[in-house]
Amino acid sequence: MLFDTHAHLDFPDFENDLDALLARAEAAGVTRINTIGTTIEGSRQAVALAEKYSQVYAVVGVHPNSADEAGDHCIDELRQIAQNPRVVAIGEAGLDYYRLPGKQAPDDPTAAERDRAIKAKQATVFQQQLDLAVELGLNIVIHERDAWDDTLAVLRPYTGKLRAVYHCFGKSPAHARVLLELGHMMSFTGIVTFKNAAEAQDTARQIPPESFMFETDCPFLAPVPYRGKRCEPAYTRQTAEYVALLRGESFAALAERTSRNATAFFRYPN
Repeated sequence: MLFDTHAHLDFPDFENDLDALLARAEAAGVTRINTIGTTIEGSRQAVALAEKYSQVYAVVGVHPNSADEAGDHCIDELRQIAQNPRVVAIGEAGLDYYRLPGKQAPDDPTAAERDRAIKAKQATVFQQQLDLAVELGLNIVIHERDAWDDTLAVLRPYTGKLRAVYHCFGKSPAHARVLLELGHMMSFTGIVTFKNAAEAQDTARQIPPESFMFETDCPFLAPVPYRGKRCEPAYTRQTAEYVALLRGESFAALAERTSRNATAFFRYPN
């Protein structure tokens, strides 16, 4: 038993072979898959997939890089979508400063002002989704890139009101301890198998077994030996096997433990 807690099955990368992909996942022992919304329309598609396939569940939300496109009624639409019983969390939501104009074109005299506007919009949509998660009694899947301090500043007031899982976690054990102190979790992708992922590997070795789960973030971030190819849920197994070796644990025990972690966090319907 192994869960892929973060996939993007609605992406066009999978439109021609989704049934075969799900069969390969089952053959690899991946018995549950969360498909993650990044836009309102993508969230609707996630729910449709979860209704069609019994092993698929939906997480619905607006990715920070889509925040600018979120209209005035975005949270109302998201609230309606999230009423579906196949929805198990809100997300992926958060802050992403990686592609800010000030980083892409630092000499642009308008970049600083545009950066401020983008950051403000992302923070607003993030906070709205946190409020919605609390309202609906759901936990939240966090996307954070180059925005650690600001993400924590938005998230801290919600301590005790919900739990978050930081998806695609690749930071140090010290960063992980901050999340654990706030009651949150982490999720590892295939990045942890990369040669240059020393921090993620140190974290995977050190954190308590109840504090993390696995994901693919497919179609991105395929683990070694598939790095550079299209990722898919079956590859959760390679990531889990690698982390089991790092931790000196059996694969079976770690797969079972992280699946229990995911079950407790997402509260899957029977």
